Amino acid sequence: MSVEIHGSVAPGFEPVADCFAANFERDDGYAELGASFAAYRGETLVADLYAGWRDAARTIPWTRDTLVNIWSATKGVAALEVAVLVDRGRIDYAAPVARYWPEFAQNGKAEVTVSQLLSHQAGLPGFAEPTPVTDFYDWATVTDRLARQAPMWSPGEKNAYHAMTYGFLAGELIRRASGMSPGQFLAREVAGPLHADVWIGLPQSEEGRVAPLVPSPRQAPFDLDAMPPEARAGVTNPNMEPTLPNSRAWRAAEIPAGNGHATAVGLARLYAMAANGGSFDGAMLMRPATVEALNTVQTERVDLGVGIAPRWRNGMAGSVMDMFGPNPEAFGHPGWGGSFGSADTKNRIALGYVINQMGDRAIGDPRGTDLANAVYACL
Repeated sequence: MSVEIHGSVAPGFEPVADCFAANFERDDGYAELGASFAAYRGETLVADLYAGWRDAARTIPWTRDTLVNIWSATKGVAALEVAVLVDRGRIDYAAPVARYWPEFAQNGKAEVTVSQLLSHQAGLPGFAEPTPVTDFYDWATVTDRLARQAPMWSPGEKNAYHAMTYGFLAGELIRRASGMSPGQFLAREVAGPLHADVWIGLPQSEEGRVAPLVPSPRQAPFDLDAMPPEARAGVTNPNMEPTLPNSRAWRAAEIPAGNGHATAVGLARLYAMAANGGSFDGAMLMRPATVEALNTVQTERVDLGVGIAPRWRNGMAGSVMDMFGPNPEAFGHPGWGGSFGSADTKNRIALGYVINQMGDRAIGDPRGTDLANAVYACL
């Protein structure tokens, strides 16, 4: 079945549309089912593309306002929320987390800094106590559990991807500093002013726009025996399954490490604010110095959870493997399956990409990498 590409690109960016269309014709296990891609240069939307189907049976067309779970690309959204609070003087990256969340100081965590927490150095990559997925739907249960938990290593000495714990840790920091849940703060103070269609905790009213995720045909089971214990902790207890986001309970909860829902344009608008020095479309959310602090590398170590050095910033990854384009100082966050958002302050480029046909990678999905590089080739 042929795919009709919808949307538009600015003059000179036609190769981006060609690349987007080519992703639907792939024969390497990464062929698109439904997808949207958006790119801003400065405040100009230079690519706004969408195509395909919302369902695996290919009966419901994908539309410009189709929402999809973006898995760990949600972490970048939470990092932007923290940065807004940093700009307002409500959070200091160098301060101990316990300054804002006193209970967090238990069991050797009194000196863990906000930056260490955001860059996966806090020693809490997974839960020590038994944690079923249903516990994710009770905020106090999981945050109290993490506050009590002892770190797996001396904080700051290692980094291992905090696959699901990151969101509750950063989210509780947001809650303590703002008085709002991370989903509320996003809606009122970040996505709202930017008119960005991005959610953490999806209202029932938006449910009809959601495209369910389809697992990758290439996805192999996690080889737990081959993983270091720090990495294993991030994907077990509970076991992460690609179709967890297809339940209403998951979508309705606030899980800031993995249950954000977004359109491509919505995600790109959040990152366009950062790419343009903290201001976008009449809304000023932070100063350029805060964007620079957000994008300051915290560790160059190989991450024990993902097996490469993502050059973790304050909640963001760098453009390793060209996943956000060829500028290594571009920053953002990918999600399991392929979605991502990113910003480049040098070139004032912001990208948003959302899909329902998952790939098998957490970092470096070739579809998104190709699209990012196509944008830069047109500059």
